Amino acid sequence: MTQRILVLGGGFAGLWSAIGAARTLDALSVGTDRVEIVLIDRTPWHSIRVRNYEADLGDTRVAFDGVLGPIGVHCIEGEVTDIDIAGRTVACKAREGRQSIAYDRLVFALGSRLARPPIPGLAEHAFDVDTHESAVRLNTHIAGLKSGQSTVLVVGGGLTGIEAAAEMPGKLRAASVASPRVILADHATRVGAGMGEGALPVIEEALDALGVERRGGVSVAAIDPDGATLDTGERIAAATIVWCAGMQAHPLTAQFPVERDRLGRLPVAPSLKIKGLAAEFAAGDAAWFLVDGIHASVMSCQHGRPMGRFAGHNVVCDLLGQPLLPLRIDWYTTILDLGPWGAVYTEGWDRKLVSRGADAKRTKELINRERIYPPRSGERRAILDAAAPTVQAPPVRFG
Repeated sequence: MTQRILVLGGGFAGLWSAIGAARTLDALSVGTDRVEIVLIDRTPWHSIRVRNYEADLGDTRVAFDGVLGPIGVHCIEGEVTDIDIAGRTVACKAREGRQSIAYDRLVFALGSRLARPPIPGLAEHAFDVDTHESAVRLNTHIAGLKSGQSTVLVVGGGLTGIEAAAEMPGKLRAASVASPRVILADHATRVGAGMGEGALPVIEEALDALGVERRGGVSVAAIDPDGATLDTGERIAAATIVWCAGMQAHPLTAQFPVERDRLGRLPVAPSLKIKGLAAEFAAGDAAWFLVDGIHASVMSCQHGRPMGRFAGHNVVCDLLGQPLLPLRIDWYTTILDLGPWGAVYTEGWDRKLVSRGADAKRTKELINRERIYPPRSGERRAILDAAAPTVQAPPVRFG
């Protein structure tokens, strides 16, 4: 009887879990007649989500068929709606209708979603860059702005908000918007403070050069078609509001009988197996563990990709009674895109500044346009080899 490894989600962690599992089965000479791998995702694409703030989204999706097809992974386009841990089944709403899919081992990699607090008007009137679809919607809206619709308010001074704001002046100029104005607002006193003392002055210098205004220490109380009202009662008139304030793990993590962290993430061992469960693994934004024994994993492709490769390897080993490999990541970097100005590159959990401007931008583009992509050659061996359960070296530094 054929056993099944079911991977939920085709983001950075899910895609690499599926490839990693296929690689290990190949290394053990186990064919699909014995163990099949099935990946479920709501789209037929692997999205390079970290590029959704950019103006050109044409190369930010990779078809699953071109990567998973050559290595024998079966894909189902559908929305996962329920998980029965006791019965080891997953309910899915697919094109063919509702399905119940059994599994012998599961990798939960449905990722994260933009946090959307119950702010009046947020759902109806705000844009975001959380998904490819929403990013396209924002860019289409920007391209269609008319005279008098020149102000954009970006809410959220984390990495996504800063990158979206830094790219926005160029988008407005490309749309021939007269007198463009971009405001970046955050509840923290200084926008970008989370990037550390070394990077913060660089971020402020770049935003000033780009003409992006900063509003720190504010929160949005309501949003309407013509702008936003702050908790102080102040009103900011804006034709475009982009919400980038916070992330939460996929809500289906609540169906696992384990205690989750404040972001809704599932606790996993270094093997990526969910603590306390027998057949379920998790990777990426929906999972957390201490990657170096001290620091918790972050919601980033930097951690999602190796988590996926190790989860894929270990889920096969667990199924077949082989030893599991622990994942440990002893380095951490942050490379923040600052639009036409350049970028800023920090190393370590204390975020020591190591590169800025054009040099850091070269590193950022190398990551976003090459390093994080799966092989697109269609060559089976190259795809499998890319999923070896190892941790890549830190990104290259220029300058």
